[in-house]
Amino acid sequence: MAALPLRFLYGFASLLGWLAFRVFPYREELVHTHMKLAFPERDEQALRGIMRDYYAGFAQMLVEIVKSATMPPEEVQRRVRIVNLEAVRGLLAQGQSVLCVAAHQCNWEWMLLGFSLDLGYPVDAAYKPLVDPWAEREMKTVRTRFGCRLIPAKELLPDIIKRRGVTRAIAMVADQEPTTSEHKHWTRFLNRDTAFYMGPEEIARVTRLPVFFIAMRRVSRGFYEMAFEPLAMPEEKLQAGELTERYARRVERQIQEAPPDWPWSHKRWKLKKSVYGAKR
Repeated sequence: MAALPLRFLYGFASLLGWLAFRVFPYREELVHTHMKLAFPERDEQALRGIMRDYYAGFAQMLVEIVKSATMPPEEVQRRVRIVNLEAVRGLLAQGQSVLCVAAHQCNWEWMLLGFSLDLGYPVDAAYKPLVDPWAEREMKTVRTRFGCRLIPAKELLPDIIKRRGVTRAIAMVADQEPTTSEHKHWTRFLNRDTAFYMGPEEIARVTRLPVFFIAMRRVSRGFYEMAFEPLAMPEEKLQAGELTERYARRVERQIQEAPPDWPWSHKRWKLKKSVYGAKR
């Protein structure tokens, strides 16, 4: 499928998105519940519009990931535009590694490919290994096409410490639910009590790395824009949970600006604060 023209794949994505929304609704009740709680001010018609756009956009992202296997680097750079790498590159030029955190917004796989191509320095990315061996092998092949080095998330901090002499960017997508982590940060997120993974904050505290947020937005079908925003600098004195709170607020604002581009069909709110709220 990756050998097919992208315009053909987008045609297939249009059919897939329509089927998922109209004919064989994919987790329709879950998606509707998540959106209704997140946007209580929106009426049913508005929510249905967001749902329609969500299924269409998610189908587009699926075929874009497939196309990633054969897409030339110049085509990735044409479709994923980075507007401001100056601050990140400036720190790397001084021998200072940086920690970059993002969310599952738009096409996070193309985000990694574009970042790897444009930065000009090594990029190490934390990831969760997939259970299926074939899927694990294929996704690693795609994600590392342009030199990115993948590190299992549970091994990230030891790897950073072990290779502290290597100037690099460390990338993480950190808005998933911390179901296996002992340390959680609870906050109000999209109008719900929500637990956040504290990995970026713990890494920043131990390593004193500057932290940037990668904001991604969809410009049009198949075209995206990335921007790097300072989230925390080593000289700042932050309270426990403050960096994670900043991250949660920035992710929430990004979702509110473009609701269809976040994965609403994911079972994000399985943890309940009444049970886990005392843990940090």
